[in-house]
Amino acid sequence: MLELGAKQAPKGDLVIEGSDATFIQDVVEASKTVPVIVDFWAPWCGPCKTLGPALEAAVQKAGGAVKMVKIDVDRHQAYAGQLRVQSIPTVYAFWQGQPVDGFQGAVPPSQIEEFVNKLKQLAGGEGLDAAVEEAQTMLAEGDAEGAAEVFAAILSEDEENPKAFAGLVQCQIALGDLDQAEAILNGAPAKIARTPDLDAVHAQLALARQAQNAGPVAELKARVDAEPDNHAVRLDLATALMARGDTQAAVDELMLIMRKDRDWNEGAAKAQLFQIFDALKPNDPIALAGRRKLSSLLFA
Repeated sequence: MLELGAKQAPKGDLVIEGSDATFIQDVVEASKTVPVIVDFWAPWCGPCKTLGPALEAAVQKAGGAVKMVKIDVDRHQAYAGQLRVQSIPTVYAFWQGQPVDGFQGAVPPSQIEEFVNKLKQLAGGEGLDAAVEEAQTMLAEGDAEGAAEVFAAILSEDEENPKAFAGLVQCQIALGDLDQAEAILNGAPAKIARTPDLDAVHAQLALARQAQNAGPVAELKARVDAEPDNHAVRLDLATALMARGDTQAAVDELMLIMRKDRDWNEGAAKAQLFQIFDALKPNDPIALAGRRKLSSLLFA
């Protein structure tokens, strides 16, 4: 098992400052996906200064299975009043848009841990699924470092989560640390080592390795234009296109090799196409259409 327990999801993703204006969005709506803990506190409250950090630590440790919203009752009194908060700190837990649990006053760490664990069980694992989706979105938007921290926190809770494991590898690929990506992949628990998610990142890592030796796209395009039957150069162009994220163009170049000589270089173009398709999600439109076209070429 990787030493992931020390890494945690960014505070900004799992613990936020709330307000009356955002309560519906931050608490009610958000709790339809993952349990949300609401901490009603105030800057002058002594017990709040003890409870707040302890709650935050427990939420971070849960790795996305629960979230937390902090409400300063001095500045935001509307929902505190509706929920009859008479003393602080007061903590409520929301699930599916409704308050389902809560307590008042500072409590020992064991009680906090029990409180958070009950919420995780209540969600039946959906919280981790939501965290995986959140991390995947972060990665897609270019925040590979932040996504890696979330994936690592998820794995500290569920070390055999294939999507989180694959996501952590993808983060290292995105960061350009292919050796670390390979080390993580080689350390996958046996139970998930051959799942579709990890098979896909195996292919992605192989493509990333190839891309390290790919030349500039503009130069390769110029050479292909000058030597349209030079399949080796066209294969290099496809690799370079894939490296910069132009998957459809890479597939098109490889298909052109297949149409001209499908057995060239012991089927190198076909092997590269399969590697690209394996790296994509099974329902990816490029993979689906590409497999159909490849089948028609192979069995024509």
